[in-house]
Amino acid sequence: MRVFLALFLGLVIGGAAVWFYITYQGNPRMQAAQDKVETVAKSARDSVQNELRVLDLRSEDIKDELARTGQVVRRKAREAGQAVADATADARTTGAIKAKLVTSRDLSALNISVNTTAGVVTLSGTVSSSEHIGKAMLLAMETQGVREVISTLQVKPKGKGGGG
Repeated sequence: MRVFLALFLGLVIGGAAVWFYITYQGNPRMQAAQDKVETVAKSARDSVQNELRVLDLRSEDIKDELARTGQVVRRKAREAGQAVADATADARTTGAIKAKLVTSRDLSALNISVNTTAGVVTLSGTVSSSEHIGKAMLLAMETQGVREVISTLQVKPKGKGGGG
């Protein structure tokens, strides 16, 4: 009975999706909305790529530095002179970065450890690509109270080890 009900619900939902697609496919309002979404997405993507380039957080930059030193370090020049000695500020910073990791589609908050001391953030754990190291570092750099980010993140491609 459950299988029949699931099959029936699947057919109804699939039929509704096909009807919606056929009905609204040529709608100018839908096309305008889609164009606007694509424009905003391209602008955001370009902005992130520019930030990654400026901070040397592109995949090839990270691979080179990992090969040379085993870690990736970036400093914010404008905040380098400001020491954050307050332990509660460090805890807030760590919490803010962890919250950003939780909401990120590409990064796993469970696989990335965040430690903050006097405004210096250390990211450790594993990610699925060197590009994700850059994204994690950018996410941390854009957090208030961060002076420096050190990454010892290791690249472990998904699918190895059966976890997922």
